[in-house]
Amino acid sequence: MTSWTRMEDADKLRAVRLVHTIIYVVMALSTFALVFAGISGQKGPWLFVPIALLAIEVVVFVGNGFKCPLTALAVRYGAVRGYAFDTYFPESVMRHTFWFFTSLMVLGLGLLGLRWAGALA
Repeated sequence: MTSWTRMEDADKLRAVRLVHTIIYVVMALSTFALVFAGISGQKGPWLFVPIALLAIEVVVFVGNGFKCPLTALAVRYGAVRGYAFDTYFPESVMRHTFWFFTSLMVLGLGLLGLRWAGALA
């Protein structure tokens, strides 16, 4: 296996895009799981996983000045700025990602909060 320091920038960019795409999918699934739990009332130890992953994502995002650290890494290795330069998803998917998933996360947390407070049956 080639070490990171010996890789060409284009290979590093592909690696960053791959990792970022995988993280994106995991975080999207976590967000949908949160909304599902809020809507359906399903609960259990499994719910800790998406909540913990989303909490880590928020801490990293806020701690990095509301920018993904992988985006800066992609630029460092030659990505051209735009909406879809740091993942393998098309621009049409990435354009509204932040607001879409933030809204879903708030909705899911709000519904869970209402359920846990007993306001939803």
